[in-house]
Order: sequence, then C-alpha cells, then structure tokens
Amino acid sequence: MRAMSPPVPAASGTLRNRDAFAAWAASYDANPNPLLMLEERYLLAMLPAVRGRDVLDAGCGSGRWLRHLAARSPGTLRGIDTSSAMLRAAAQKLISGVELIECSCDATPFADHSIDLILASFVLSYFDKPERLAGEFTRIARGGCDLVLSDMHPETEAHLGWKRSFATTGGEIRLDTTRHHLEHLATTFRRFGWEIVSFIEPEFGTPERQAFAAAGRVNRFTEAAGHPAIYLAHFRRSNHDSVEAHSHLTTVIQGARCTVGAQESTPAQLLLTGSQITRMISPRRSGLIPPSSYHIDLDGYRILPGLINAHDHLEFGLFPRLASSRYANASAWAEDIHGTYSDVIATHRSIPKDVRLWWGGLRNLLCGVTTVCHHNPLHPVLLGPDFPVRVVRDYTWAHSLAFDADLRTGRGAAHDKHPFLIHACEGIDDKSRRELSELDSLGMLRANTAIMHGLAVDDEGAALMESRGVSLVICPSSNHLLFGRVPRPEIFQRISKVAVGSDSSLTAEGDLLDEVRFAIRACSLEPAHAWRMVTELPAAILRLQSGEGFLKPSATADIIAIRDFRGEAQDRLPTLSAADIELVMTGGRVMLASPAMMQRLPAAATAALQPLWVEDTLRWLRAPVAWLLQQAESVLGKDNVRLGGKRVRLAAAEGIQHGL
Repeated sequence: MRAMSPPVPAASGTLRNRDAFAAWAASYDANPNPLLMLEERYLLAMLPAVRGRDVLDAGCGSGRWLRHLAARSPGTLRGIDTSSAMLRAAAQKLISGVELIECSCDATPFADHSIDLILASFVLSYFDKPERLAGEFTRIARGGCDLVLSDMHPETEAHLGWKRSFATTGGEIRLDTTRHHLEHLATTFRRFGWEIVSFIEPEFGTPERQAFAAAGRVNRFTEAAGHPAIYLAHFRRSNHDSVEAHSHLTTVIQGARCTVGAQESTPAQLLLTGSQITRMISPRRSGLIPPSSYHIDLDGYRILPGLINAHDHLEFGLFPRLASSRYANASAWAEDIHGTYSDVIATHRSIPKDVRLWWGGLRNLLCGVTTVCHHNPLHPVLLGPDFPVRVVRDYTWAHSLAFDADLRTGRGAAHDKHPFLIHACEGIDDKSRRELSELDSLGMLRANTAIMHGLAVDDEGAALMESRGVSLVICPSSNHLLFGRVPRPEIFQRISKVAVGSDSSLTAEGDLLDEVRFAIRACSLEPAHAWRMVTELPAAILRLQSGEGFLKPSATADIIAIRDFRGEAQDRLPTLSAADIELVMTGGRVMLASPAMMQRLPAAATAALQPLWVEDTLRWLRAPVAWLLQQAESVLGKDNVRLGGKRVRLAAAEGIQHGL
C-alpha cells in the first residue's frame, strides 16, 4: 500500500473496495509497505496472549498476520475477509490449522461469545461507522476477549494529505476509506463495554526510512518526521474481574519514552496497578488514564523492561575472578582454583551464605536486572519478599556431566512444563565436544533443556540442538578468561533461542550489562539481537509466565529507567552500564533510585531505601545495606569489598538526605 502517495488524478478513478482488493491481491505482498512494517514491529512486541485461545483475524487480507498468530499456538484460528482474491492469496501461504471464511467483519457467522482475541489490522477505516464493527465484535467476544485495532493515523493522514492507493499497470487505484477521530473511536468501543488497555501512536523509524529510500521517497519520510504514522489500540471486553477493579494502589508514570523492542519506542504514560502494568497510553490521549494514587514524572527519561539474567551463581557475587592459566575444560579450572586459591575461597565462604546471596542479588539489581536464574539450590533467603530481585523458582537443574553422578535421577525429576538447566560443552577439548552427544544419548536434549555455556558446540551440534528445541545460554567473558575463546557468531544464527547470562563473579567480567557489552564486542553480536537475549529470549527459555522481559499491559511492572537518548535500545545497549540505571521497579515496587530520581519519586515509594556507593556512583537500594557491608567487611576488611569487581562503600549520612 502506497498510503502516503500524492492525490490521484480523477481519471484514475476509485473502484469499489472489493474490486480494488481483487486487483491488489496478486501484488499485495510484493513491495515493502512502511505503514505495515511499522505496525508489525510494534504489534509483535505488544500482541496479547494467543496460546490456547480462539483467535480471529478480521480483515485478514493475504494472511500477513495469520502466520504470526499461528506460530503462537492458538486453540483455533480463523481469518475472514470480503475479498475472495485476498483469501486465495492467504490460502497459498499454507498456514496449518487456519480456517478462511469469506464474509464481512460486521456480519460474521460465529456464535455469540465464542472468540477470545480479535485482530483488526487496517480495517476500521473501510467502515463508515465504527459502531457496526463494535457491535459485531461485542456479540462474538467472550468476557476478557482482547481486541486489537490498527490503522493509518487519521490526523497525520489529514495533515499530510496521505491517500489509500496502490499502483497497477493501468495506473493508480484509490480505495474508499473513512477517517475516524480517535477520541470517537475510543468512546465508541468503551460504550459497548470494552475497556481501554493500550493506545499508542508510533512514528516511522529507521527500518521504514530504508523502505522509503528503496522506493526513492525519502522526502516522504522526512515530511512525516514528528508525526505519528499509525495508531495501535488494544481493548479488552469487560469481565468485571480486572486487576484495576481489585486494587486501590495505582501509579501513573508520565513524561517518558517507553521502549517496547530493540528498535521500538514511543512516548506513553504507564498505569501501574498493584504489581502489574495495566495501561499504556499515548500522552495525546491522556484522558484515557484514570485518576491514580501517585504520579511520577519521568520527563527526560527512557523506560525499558527489566532485564533477565539467564545464568548466575548468586552466592559468588563478592568473589574475585579466579584463574591461573587457560584450561581445556571447566573441570580442569575447578580443580585448579581449589588448590591454587584455596585460601581466597575459604575466606569468602566464611561470610554467611545469606549475606553472600544478598550481595549477588544487588549485583543484578544495580545493572537493571529484575529477574535472575540462580543455578544452584534455592536458599530460603532467595524466596523471601524482600530479596532485591525476582529469582526464578520453577525449574530443575543439574550442575554438569562431570559433577553429577546420576544425571538420570536429576533429569527424571524435571517436568516438561519447566526448564531443565545444565552446564555442558564448557571447554575447548574433545571431552567438552562429546558432552552434547552424551546428553542426547541420555535423552536429555529436549525442548525444555537449556545448556549453559556451550562453547564447544559446533555446527553439527547446533543443528542437533535446534532440531530438539534445546536452548543455549552464553557467558562469553567467562569463556574468554578460562579458555581464551568465545562462542562463534554463527552459533547465534543456527540456534533460535540463545540468551546471555552473567555467570558468577568468579569468572565474569562484571555484571550482566558488562557481559552484554563484551558479547557485542567480542562475539560480533548484533545489538538488536543482544537486546532480545536479555529480554524476550530468556523469558521464553525460562518459560516465564508474567510478561517478564516485556513492557506492555498485563505484564508484571518490572521497569528500569535511564536518561533519554537519540535512537533506540539497540543503539544504546553497546555503551549501557550500571552507572546509567537510575530507577528499577520490580513488580511496581521501587528497588533502586539515583539521587536525581529520589527527587521525583513519592516519599512513600522511597522510605525504606538505603544509600550505597558503587565506585563513584551513588544509588539508593531497597536492602539492609549497612548490615550487609558490615558483615562483608568483618571478613574482607574495611574498604576491601568488591561486588562483581566494583568497590562498594557506605554513603556518609550527611548530605544525602532526599538524594542530595
């Protein structure tokens, strides 16, 4: 669709839309469409849950969204359209399990209350009255049904004179459309009993600029700068059981730009209700945000989802890096350090384990991690309500083939519903390379298995892992220290699910952000891929169920904030460090704040925070900082405590009240 083409000469005429779509069907998927590219980027990051639900793609056209929906395992999936030619194009995509039906979106053949998710992509503007669609969608929707609407932004369409048209050998063909005011759209669906969940208005970005350039239309991209190109509206059919209805504690975060993907960010206000994000609303539609208990102004900041650390050993956060040479495999390293550094190990282990675990949690919190996977037994302190980060609970694990005498017993306890974690192929010798086939012979390479390190995995091994659905978690700075090598970039292309973990301070360069920067530099890892490897990919590998790794409604309110910047998350990630993290909220609760952030937060949110210097950076933490430091210094000596290699010390009481 060349939706931003100039007005079409009257001689080209306007066909009835059904005939126009018939003429368009053969070439619809052939040329990049900036509007559809933009919609796909944002909607893929914010799409409601699909798995197991009865899903309808209303106005499915050539099946552009059916593929994405089918990949998310719906219970049933249907696509409807008035154009038989478009439906034939959709059928040619051979999408398994999809039922295609020729009908209008405002007169469907479905039973009352039979659909759980409705997507209507670039559909509403083909209807004169949104009430027609709202009424039909209300009829077929079950309680709690999600409805997602997208379309060209009507205000920008009017301002820049965009038209709906496409090119044929006979000239331009224009489509009949109606421009709906967005306030009227929102009011209409709310009147039919739909609650607003999100309403965002994205602008074109770098990927769309490339499409404009390829078409020789960069001037059209330039003139659209600063104007929203589309809108995405997410409604939910009221079932009188929403989070908002059951919580009196709400917080509105306003003024910030919200990151929803590596290349996707948009100005938006967030409504936090209890521990959940319940609304994401464009500041242009601030009337859709209800009155709230607290308001936090984050003007000048960028909000990102809390990061996920897929591999750590939390009790070693205070340890120094220990290695005396380069090794053939992890077993050789372990044997060496227990001899060479036995006194260092004994000294650090004399610090109470609960104290060491707390410091491991703070090592993650300080760099914006809100969820961490601890590859060791779950000590009670990790599961307490005051621990500074969320620790994954639902998984089974074994250390490795070398250190677990009976892996079958450990693996037998694993439930396929939860991930099974194991160190494997951690080295550069034949023994390390053989471990993958040994695990396979034991029946341990399954879709819920995640291998830590995998340095010795070759192309054949990567193909085996991918065929079994096995995931990989890399820790390249540890590999480089111990073995002088890092994972090959080709591995990231051959295995679908790869995440980054920080590993422990015994071998890692620092914290998770240090690890990400190292991976980008040493492994030639694309920053956009690296972003996914600390957000959505570890969420999938660890089978997290509460929206961890995403910034969208219905996700847990795990949020970090940094100073705003030009570009997107992928542009900032190669230089991002713990010193840049100024706010961390886990489940809507403030866990970390910079001195500047302390000035913006309500007193009730910061009352229990305590100050700590990390190198030259002052941070306020929800932790018993003074006690933790006293416990560590009583063993290691005053001013001799290092957390992930960084010096930590108490902040003097004077001059720090209120973050000054």
